[in-house]
Amino acid sequence: MPHADTLTVVHHDDTRTRFKDVRYQLHRDGIRIWSDEGEQVVTDVLMTQAYRQRPATN
Repeated sequence: MPHADTLTVVHHDDTRTRFKDVRYQLHRDGIRIWSDEGEQVVTDVLMTQAYRQRPATN
């Protein structure tokens, strides 16, 4: 499962939601995001941008 330091979700109405330090999984119906606040499912996804700035660990 990919891990991102910063994940930006661009919605169909061009609004953006930013998440920090998350794991995520892209699906046909949207994206599932796990963070310290818990799990979220976002279905209104036009595009995502994920950035990893530190080395990945297992």
